[in-house]
Amino acid sequence: MIYLKHKLIKNWWQATRYHFIPPSIFPVCIGALVSWARYNQLSIWFFFLVLFAVVVNHIALNMTDDYFDFKHAVDNLKPGEKNPYTGGSGVLTSSLIKPQQMFRCFILLYSITVIIGLYLVFTIDFIIIIFGLIGVFSSIFYTAPPIRFSHYGLGEIGMLINFGSVLGLGSFFVQAKMISWEAFFATLPCGIMLFSMIIVNEIPDIKEDTQSGKLTLIARYGPQFGIKLFIVSWIATYSVIILGMFLTILPIYLVFTLLSLPFVLRSIRGLKKHYDDPKLLAPANLDMIRSHSFVCLLILAGYSILGFLNNSNMFVLLGFFVIVCVFYIPAVVTTFRLK
Repeated sequence: MIYLKHKLIKNWWQATRYHFIPPSIFPVCIGALVSWARYNQLSIWFFFLVLFAVVVNHIALNMTDDYFDFKHAVDNLKPGEKNPYTGGSGVLTSSLIKPQQMFRCFILLYSITVIIGLYLVFTIDFIIIIFGLIGVFSSIFYTAPPIRFSHYGLGEIGMLINFGSVLGLGSFFVQAKMISWEAFFATLPCGIMLFSMIIVNEIPDIKEDTQSGKLTLIARYGPQFGIKLFIVSWIATYSVIILGMFLTILPIYLVFTLLSLPFVLRSIRGLKKHYDDPKLLAPANLDMIRSHSFVCLLILAGYSILGFLNNSNMFVLLGFFVIVCVFYIPAVVTTFRLK
């Protein structure tokens, strides 16, 4: 009985694809920390609720993607047959979870997201509903008919917008009750980096996506185009940060994000060399994940320094990072267990 429960938990944890969750965690954290560092405004309770809702919504997105890819025969490979950092969870193709069970689960998760969102709307401000609707709508229809953004080369752009400044500005607004260019610039790199991650993850899936009619940007234009797009998106990431510092919108401490360059360059080399071999490409995927996390953590570090110098409440910062660790560490552990 204990073994069966353990296996059931393991299967559902696999279905969450929690190693893909940090791109949701970081813009929420950065948006909230900008409010703390600049205005000494950060409610730990509201921060927790926003982060919890966003993570739950991302898990629902992952399951929705799995479910509809399985229904349309996009994802037919089982775990162990592919690059561990790309594609679906494999729980449906391996019959570890029934499609109806996954459908009911992601409906429940979306419902939890909506309930939390409505609580924030009535507690803080009605404008929050705009951020919530954009997030839930984009998550559901990323692969769900009739829209299916990901099938028409629009999914990547949608993820760039949502997993950058939409999440970041929403999180910032919950804390500061306003919109700022700084919160926009500080969280935009998160979206651009996620765009890079999606591009490198789509390359090993190009055959499956093309055969099933899922016309991602890579399925439409090929892996060589994807390599160029990957490089350009990283140039854009660093350009946004440098421009923001030059215009004094972002604090100078974000210059430390350039320390992530070795991981980025190694990821580019691996992508160029092994783009046609999904398993050999895995280290490049892992370097992309590391690069994304490293840049985001250094942005958080930069704003922590700024807040300290501005005499923002350090006890609040401590509580903030405790919550961040609770949500982020499981993703790190899961990512490295995939190796």
